[in-house]
Amino acid sequence: MTSRPALGKIGIWTGALKASVAPSEQVSEMAAELDELGYGTIWLGGNPSPDEAGLLLDATPRITIATGILSIWDHEAPYVAERHTALNAAHDGRFLLGLGVSHSALAGERYRRPYTAMKEYLTALDSAPTPVPTSERVLAALGPKMLELSRDRAAGAHPYLVTPEHTSEARDILSKDAVLAPELKVVLDTDQARARDVARGYLGRYLALPNYTNNFRRLGFEDADFVDGGSDRLLSAMYAFGDAEAIRARVDEFLTAGADHVAIQVVTADPMKDIPREQWRTLAQALPLDKG
Repeated sequence: MTSRPALGKIGIWTGALKASVAPSEQVSEMAAELDELGYGTIWLGGNPSPDEAGLLLDATPRITIATGILSIWDHEAPYVAERHTALNAAHDGRFLLGLGVSHSALAGERYRRPYTAMKEYLTALDSAPTPVPTSERVLAALGPKMLELSRDRAAGAHPYLVTPEHTSEARDILSKDAVLAPELKVVLDTDQARARDVARGYLGRYLALPNYTNNFRRLGFEDADFVDGGSDRLLSAMYAFGDAEAIRARVDEFLTAGADHVAIQVVTADPMKDIPREQWRTLAQALPLDKG
C-alpha cells in the first residue's frame, strides 16, 4: 500500500502563481493567504519547474505545493529528482510531484508512445541518485492504462477536465488505497449566459487536444460536442457554474463519486494569468476546507 500525500479535501489549481506570470512578491503573498484560508494544496499549473514550486513553499508554512502538471518532455528526471528531494528536505515534505505526458501539439517531435515514456521516466526517478518515492508523486491520468500506472507506480492520479462519472470509474481502477485528486473548473457567476461565455472561451483551447477529446468520447460525448468552444452539454459536464453554494454542491458530487481531493480552478477571462483573489476567498467560506 502506497502512503497518501497530505492534500486536504480542497485545493486550488492555478497557472498564475508563478514568478514568470506575476511579481514574486504578489505570488508569495497570495500563496500565504491560500494557506491561511485553509486550502489543502496549491496545484501550480502551466508545466511548472520544481523551482517555481519552491517559491510557494518558501512563502507558506503548512499547505502542500504540487506541480499540476510537470511535463516529462521538458524536465530531465535526474534534475527533477534532485530538486524534489531538496525541496522536501527544506519544507517538511510538502512538495508533491505531479507528472504528465502533455500533448503532441505542445511537445512536438519529442512526443512518442506516451505510456511507455511515462514508465521510463518513472524508472529514471526510481534510479536517480536521490530517488522520488512513489508516495511523493502523482500522474495526470485519464485513460485506464495511465490510471493503472498511477495506482502501481505513484501515489495516485490527478485527472484534469473530468466529470464525477470519470471519477467513479477511476476510483474503481485505483482501488481504495490510491489517492484520486481531480481538477474541477468553476465560473463563480450566477448569470448563466455570461458564465458559459467565459467557460467556452477557455474550454475551446482544450478541444484541439486529442488526449482530452478522446477521453470525452469515452464519457459519451460526440464530435458535435466539440465545435464552437463546446456544446452546452459538454460545458455543463466539465464546469460548475453559479454561486459558492452551487460550486459546493458540484464538489460534493466529486467527493461522493470517490475523489479524495478536488482541485478547484477558478476560470476567468484569462485564467492562466488572473489571480482571482476575491473568488478564492468567497469559495473558502463555502467549501469543506481544513481550517485546523
